[in-house]
Amino acid sequence: MSSVHEEIPWAGHANYAASKGGLLMLMESICQAYAPHKIRCNSIAPGAIKTDINKDVWSTKEGRENMLKLIPYKQIGVPEDIGSVASWLASDESEYINGTTIFVDGGMTCYPGFTTNG
Repeated sequence: MSSVHEEIPWAGHANYAASKGGLLMLMESICQAYAPHKIRCNSIAPGAIKTDINKDVWSTKEGRENMLKLIPYKQIGVPEDIGSVASWLASDESEYINGTTIFVDGGMTCYPGFTTNG
């Protein structure tokens, strides 16, 4: 399990962002090592998901509006969004998916601040 912060820097949270960047290399290295044995390794990178960890942000009108500015889809994700991807990755339907991160973020990694030309 990774985060959008494997790709998006996060001032004031360098330790978190660095750990997620490290997970990317770990996942890709495991993929290289075990793919010949048909063992797959992928990562799921959630964006803003409505959980207790960020409840102080999404539970207020102002916090929610500020968070939605970061999400082009204009919706905060829910845990079931992550569960659906995890279930699919564990299934045979995703057999040829290996060594990649799937971002479940409503487009957050598209840097929505640039939607109005930066």
